[in-house]
Amino acid sequence: MAENVYTVSLAKLIKEFNLEVIYLPKPAEGILITTADVNRPGLQLVGYFDYFDYQRIQILGKSEFAYMGRLSADELKSCLETFFSHKPPVIVVTRGLEIFDCMRETAEKYSVPLVRTSDGTSAFLSSLISTLNVELAPRITRHGVLVEVYGEGVLIFGDSGVGKSETAIELIKRGHRLIADDAVEIRRVSSKTLVGSSPDNIRHFMELRGIGIINARRLFGMGAVKITEKIDMVISMELWNPEKVYDRMGMENEYIEILGNRVPNLTIPVKPGRNLAAIIEVAAMNNRQKKMGYNAAHELLQKLGMVEDIPAIVPEDNWEHIPFN
Repeated sequence: MAENVYTVSLAKLIKEFNLEVIYLPKPAEGILITTADVNRPGLQLVGYFDYFDYQRIQILGKSEFAYMGRLSADELKSCLETFFSHKPPVIVVTRGLEIFDCMRETAEKYSVPLVRTSDGTSAFLSSLISTLNVELAPRITRHGVLVEVYGEGVLIFGDSGVGKSETAIELIKRGHRLIADDAVEIRRVSSKTLVGSSPDNIRHFMELRGIGIINARRLFGMGAVKITEKIDMVISMELWNPEKVYDRMGMENEYIEILGNRVPNLTIPVKPGRNLAAIIEVAAMNNRQKKMGYNAAHELLQKLGMVEDIPAIVPEDNWEHIPFN
């Protein structure tokens, strides 16, 4: 099964980075970027095109311009002709450098978009790659709720009617923030990081059975919502099953795999009388402690003499190496 190919328009990048347009062969909305990789074409300017990926955005900075400035008029024209003939999706000139007349002419000849930024090359590269990684990241949409609780991104799963949205409302009233309700768009921006957001057309809207649709931003204010958030943990809500044994110690970490990334997962049983918002607040704080290397269950067992002495702080990745009696 072929993987989905995601794109981002040059128009969006121009707006995001306030780029100055030097030349566009067609409207920027129709120029699509398909790869998050970028290139500084030092080798290409001297004629080496083996392994050249023409789909990458090309960045020309001070070093590239210093080299081209040493060439004669004929050499510069030949250099640019060869480079632009490969038709990269866009060429960005950084530091607000003065563009050679023949560079614009060559861009028009080969219909290559040419833009400029006043930002430094390294700073622009870093920001551009970060943006492209998000815009072009593999993604899925899952039914659930995403909230930020004490700085932790908590993704709540559960069957319809289990109380996800009601719990989110209580968390908002406690000062936490909503990212998405009902549909959560999850993007894998790196091998360790997942970022969640809401589809544009339903952003900030919530459905509460018995009340209907509400707009959390208008009802609770701008401080109650957020556009995106890193997913730090998953909470699976399910109706209480008296025949099921739920974890009461938290010794072993459970994980769920999303887009190839492992995320800590807790199963929270739901029944009347349980304050789910308070439980999720504690779960978020406890997850942060675990990331910092502290596990209360391990400390308790150590104090009870049921586990050999271990350092006060044990990195999460090393818990499986703790010796048990």
